[in-house]
Amino acid sequence: VQLQASGGGLVQAGGSLRLSCAASGSTFGVIADGWYRQAPGKQRELVAVLRRDGSTRYADSVKGRFTISRDNAKNTLYLQMNSLKPEDTAVYYCNAREDFIGLGEFDYWGQGTQVTVSS
Repeated sequence: VQLQASGGGLVQAGGSLRLSCAASGSTFGVIADGWYRQAPGKQRELVAVLRRDGSTRYADSVKGRFTISRDNAKNTLYLQMNSLKPEDTAVYYCNAREDFIGLGEFDYWGQGTQVTVSS
């Protein structure tokens, strides 16, 4: 599975951005897709996860502001980010987790896209 993230940029506080992550290759075994972010000097953290059963999980800091979704026809994952805050500034990475039954799970990562929110 190869992942290509895009859509980052510079936006003022209160603004919106939509990130995209296009997947290529076989995604048959993928059980969940997600977005993570890493701010300078901090560890990478979960932003949102969308499981193949349709369930979602969000970080408390983005609940009510961010929405994760997927277009299966385009094999593309999205993250709609509204009401952005300066503390949302980070490099955002898309992720796909594949379950190799009997062998465990493996994470694929996109290359990251920078989101900068100015105050």
